[in-house]
Amino acid sequence: MTTEERIEASETRIFKAVFPNTTNHYDTLFGGTAMQLMDEVAFIAATRFARKRVVTVSSDKIDFKRSIPAGTIVELIGKVSHVGNTSMKVNVEIYTEQMYSYERERAIVGDFTFVAIDEFKKPISIL
Repeated sequence: MTTEERIEASETRIFKAVFPNTTNHYDTLFGGTAMQLMDEVAFIAATRFARKRVVTVSSDKIDFKRSIPAGTIVELIGKVSHVGNTSMKVNVEIYTEQMYSYERERAIVGDFTFVAIDEFKKPISIL
């Protein structure tokens, strides 16, 4: 399988409902909760690409473009955007959908970098 085919096959999509227990006093999704969900979908995409143990080494420029209110559906999309020898960058977008309409907006976007490791926690090739 080529690198491009692996990138395409590793795209990961997760849907979640935003319930009140994940929101702040403004009735919008906690930023930290959004980042946790983004790291999770990025981890899955990175693992699906590398098929090896991976760890998050950084998150980059997470832009909170719109707040995410309780009672909406969110879709998280993780895509490998760059591949190095032992590391890869995964771009994650969160879209909001109104439950009772077809309205959809991009709310948050960010990048996460992962490194593949062996059983001794040393970096290994992902290619």
